[in-house]
Amino acid sequence: MDMAANEAGTGRGLARGPGALAGLKVIDLTRVLGGPYCTMILSDHGAEVIKLEPPMGDEVRDWGPPFHPSGEDRGDASYFIGVNRNKRSVGLDLAQPAGREVLLRLLEGADVLIENFKPGTMEKWGLGYEAVLAERFPRLIHCRVSGFGATGPLGGAPGYDAIVQAIVGLMSINGTATSGPTRMGTPIVDLGTGLYSAIAILMAVHERHASGLGQYLDMTLHDCGLALLHPHAANHLLNGKRPVATGNPHPNLAPYSTFKTRTCDIFMGVGNDVAFRKLCDFLGMAEVAADPRFATNGGRVTNREALTALLDDRFAQEDGFALCPRMLAAGLPAGPVTHVDQALAAEHTAHREMVTELGDFRALGTPIKLSRTPGGTHRAPPKFGQDTNSVLAAHGFSAEEIAQLHADGVVLEKRR
Repeated sequence: MDMAANEAGTGRGLARGPGALAGLKVIDLTRVLGGPYCTMILSDHGAEVIKLEPPMGDEVRDWGPPFHPSGEDRGDASYFIGVNRNKRSVGLDLAQPAGREVLLRLLEGADVLIENFKPGTMEKWGLGYEAVLAERFPRLIHCRVSGFGATGPLGGAPGYDAIVQAIVGLMSINGTATSGPTRMGTPIVDLGTGLYSAIAILMAVHERHASGLGQYLDMTLHDCGLALLHPHAANHLLNGKRPVATGNPHPNLAPYSTFKTRTCDIFMGVGNDVAFRKLCDFLGMAEVAADPRFATNGGRVTNREALTALLDDRFAQEDGFALCPRMLAAGLPAGPVTHVDQALAAEHTAHREMVTELGDFRALGTPIKLSRTPGGTHRAPPKFGQDTNSVLAAHGFSAEEIAQLHADGVVLEKRR
């Protein structure tokens, strides 16, 4: 799976240049999802990401099935493959003092260090930002991803996506009145934390142009999960009412929900009063637009049940697959509710290169489309430790030093 794009020759969603972040060097100590998702975003756009894995490796290599049919007893899991392309893997035992010395040598000339150890771990190892790293590497940006931060009532507690979804209220507004609180099907807190962390890193890189200094980025799943609570938090902070799960309908807009057609469910949304009148004209329901109960969005939200009954009756006559393209052509947002396999196989997905392929590697492509410096896939996800020797050699380690580090179990090419 270790092929550069120019060696593979063909594929989709491939990098066509060095990328907007070419020259940015990232030392990546993260595992699982939030941190690796962040560093994949950076690596998609040209950052050099060196993934330092503990002796057992990133545990999501085992989060399957499915596993990649690599010809070994078992290849890496899809969970790992999906968020670790374009990186180089080095096996490194940071529990050993010699491993921490290797890390310090790798940090020479690095722009970013990102890690998601339990708060206090780096400090225990003598690698704290304020005490050591900031003085030794004044331009270094140190991004820590943790569950809740180091201080406060939950400081230092372990953080997992679903646990944080529960704690910050996301589960309480997902689902329906009958289903009860429901975990969101995608790990939105981990992914959101990865996105916010990438933004924070780029902000710090930008600020460094003026100050010449790096800084410490304190990123938590807790904060990022809370930041995803719009509009429910905004509603509560204005009216004091506890938000509840509404299922598919939007709490602030109507109609904005799923509707059953003769052939499939569709999702249709109306964002303003003009669009609602346009919808009613399109559906031959001008009398509904003229009804005082539905003339404004506030009225439609208040009288949601009555409006939904009218629309359900009307949509029940339609072939949803044929109706949605006609609605889109008329400027009315609507789409059939499709399954993941159908979405990945859709023509527009291919047109946007949102499934990337390189050899036998397939994954979601980058959604960030830049005109002059486009990003994309240039390297398939690495096997554990496959770049250990080449990365160390590129950072000035002699062949004798590398051999000794292997002999001492400080660096590895195979999972322990």
